[in-house]
Formats: sequence, C-alpha cells, structure tokens
Amino acid sequence: MPDPVTTDLRLRAIRGAITVPGDSGHEIAEATGELLAAVLERNGLAVDDIVSVVFTATPDLTAEFPAAAARRLGLSATPMLCAQELAVEGSMPRCIRVLVHCSMPAARATRHVYLREARQLRLDLPE
Repeated sequence: MPDPVTTDLRLRAIRGAITVPGDSGHEIAEATGELLAAVLERNGLAVDDIVSVVFTATPDLTAEFPAAAARRLGLSATPMLCAQELAVEGSMPRCIRVLVHCSMPAARATRHVYLREARQLRLDLPE
C-alpha cells in the first residue's frame, strides 16, 4: 500500500530572501547559492522537486542574474525568471528575493528562508 505522506503531493510556494554585501557577480552568485541551498535543505527538497523559480533583485544589484547563478548550481532544467524589485524608498538594499514553486507532500509544512540582513523582513518566522 502506498504511503499517503509521500504520494499526496501538492504544488507549494516557498519564499526567501538574502542580502548581498556588494554588487559583484561573485557575491550575487554566492548569495543565490546560499539562499537556494537553505530553501532545499530546510524544506527537504531535491532539485527535481522544483517546478519553477522567480527571483527579484533590488535595483542596486546589476552584476549578475540570480537565475544564471542558479543554473550553474544545477537548476539548468528548471524554468526561472528574474525581475527587478520595486524601488520603494527606505526598502532594504542589495537584496535578492525568491519564490520557489515546488512539489511537496501535502502534510509537510513549508519553511520560508530569510538570511543575513534579510532576516529583518520576516521577524515573525522562526529561524
């Protein structure tokens, strides 16, 4: 008999964000990798569980596309999109945000991931 916890899959969305110390391709790629690794690990996901990914970056990050960094990390077959975050006065600078659509067991809770200074965006969530 199939295990209902592993066979009852749902399309889920997981949010996350991370700040980047500076606007270099290396720093953006490193932060993107750290953020995606944390989303996968905290939610018990494999790359094959990911359906699609939407990244936004603040207007002060222009040296690299987060999706390009994600492709180099193994998400080359995953549909991804990058967009610019709204330039709202007083918003957090040098920030990459992500929305990961994935297939997860319905009974498993999602764990959103906010790292570095981006933790300030969601103090209501447990670390």
